Amino acid sequence: MPLPDLDLTAVRTLLCDADGTLFASEEPAFEASVGVTNAYLEQIGAPERYTAEQLRLAANGKSFRLTLTELARAHGVATGSTGFARDLEAWVAQENEVVTRHLAAVLAPDEDVSAPLRALDAEFGLALVSSSSLTRIDASLRSAALDGLFPVARRFSAQDSLPVPTSKPDPAVYRLALQQLGLAPGAALAVEDAVPGAQSAVAAGLYTVGMLCFVPPAERAERVVDLQRAGVHALVDTWAELAALLRRSRPTPTPDRKDGALR
Repeated sequence: MPLPDLDLTAVRTLLCDADGTLFASEEPAFEASVGVTNAYLEQIGAPERYTAEQLRLAANGKSFRLTLTELARAHGVATGSTGFARDLEAWVAQENEVVTRHLAAVLAPDEDVSAPLRALDAEFGLALVSSSSLTRIDASLRSAALDGLFPVARRFSAQDSLPVPTSKPDPAVYRLALQQLGLAPGAALAVEDAVPGAQSAVAAGLYTVGMLCFVPPAERAERVVDLQRAGVHALVDTWAELAALLRRSRPTPTPDRKDGALR
């Protein structure tokens, strides 16, 4: 789906989601996360247990903190108490450690992602905006050999960068990224694979592209419909397609590049 009648000449920066957008981390992340999730369900006396695939389908695009909070509420656990908050932080820390270690071991460089990103980096500033923790983001970027394209100061985590952790679809993390980077919403374009992320970016007033490169083929048609309903302005199958689309949408780029962005 092309960008329909959008003037992108003011866009200076791409704000990229991480999991499922920059690397194929969704499936391995839930393979690691499901054991912690099921242990939590056992602790609160909930009868159901998830497989990794069931958890991915139920929680894709959400932070683990939000997933556990929703599970707790569904099983009648009071989530407003100090005790719940303290317990939740311990579970979040455990899951983050397990998933980060697993992703660091299984993710690998993907030239179909890194080559187009290098080309985009020559024209735009790149930043990362994720619901995942900074430690998980850092490890994943290193394993995927993308850490050089996303400097530490341009990585924003809904879990760690905000005063209060606030997962997508809340737009808080995108608004923080815009503020910290000194950008108006019209000067940035968000790239997201999941509905909560797209909702977050759209709510922040950003041009938003749905990236389908790591969406399982059997889920792609439904994801297209769901992302369109979330308000994305375009859908692409690959990073190369996004790079080509942006070149067509910016027929007269200005050559004065500073800090990774066209001026």
